This record gives sequence, C-alpha cells and structure tokens, in this order.
Amino acid sequence: MAVSLATLEVGQQIGSTTIGITRQDLVRYAGASGDFNPIHWNQAFAEGVGLPGVIAHGMFTMGAAVQLVTDWVGDPAAVVDYQTRFTKPVVVDDTTAQPGEPGAVVEVAGVVGAVDADASTARIDLTVTFAGQKVLVKAQAVVRLP
Repeated sequence: MAVSLATLEVGQQIGSTTIGITRQDLVRYAGASGDFNPIHWNQAFAEGVGLPGVIAHGMFTMGAAVQLVTDWVGDPAAVVDYQTRFTKPVVVDDTTAQPGEPGAVVEVAGVVGAVDADASTARIDLTVTFAGQKVLVKAQAVVRLP
C-alpha cells in the first residue's frame, strides 16, 4: 500500500529498525565516498587522536538512518530534503574474526513531525541512537507525497 498524505497524522509512527555496522562496511563506504580518513578504519590512529576507537563516517550513519524513510515511502526520490546534526560518534568495534557480527548497532525510529497539505509534503523526524545515546539530532526528512 502506498503512503498517502491524507492518511498521515502528526505523531504517527512510521516504524523502526536496527542497523548493524561492521568495519568492512566502513571500508566499503570509504571506497564509495573517497573518505579514507584513518579514524574510520585504523584503531591505533583513532585512539591516537583522542577517539575511543574507530568511528563510522557521519555521512554513513546519516545515509543508513534515512533508509527507514525511503523504505516506508517506497520511493527514494520522494525524499526532497534531509538534514541532521551530528552529536556523538558511532564507535565500531573490530569483529572481523566473527563474520557477520556487527561492531556497532544503531537504532532508528521515525514519526511524522509535520504535514503540509499545500506543499504535499510531510516531515519525518528520526530518532537515531547508538549505545543508548542520540548520535544524530534534528534528523528530519521531508517527503513529497500524492
């Protein structure tokens, strides 16, 4: 069933998901994005600059979180705006010796934050947490709906 603007109400939940992240995911993302900063793959380097360990790219976390919205709306092109602020790093433990085991798990939940009938849009507010703390705040995606 397609999402319709007429059926949405502020506060309505669109769903939730968990995202398992491995260091291999970070290496793949580095290749795709061109961001090879060693804080995203080298434990000693990350700790040497004062981080608690290897951290996920902020844009990786942001992109993974909005997948909840694109899955819900059924069309990635329906997302016409997406913004957030980064507040805490997602530390990804080394689980390469345990294939398939995530080094970090991010939780994402979404609710309808606003509906604009004149613009045919809805704002979806995302809550994105890692280890019980918000890692993205004011994470908001605007979708255009029929």
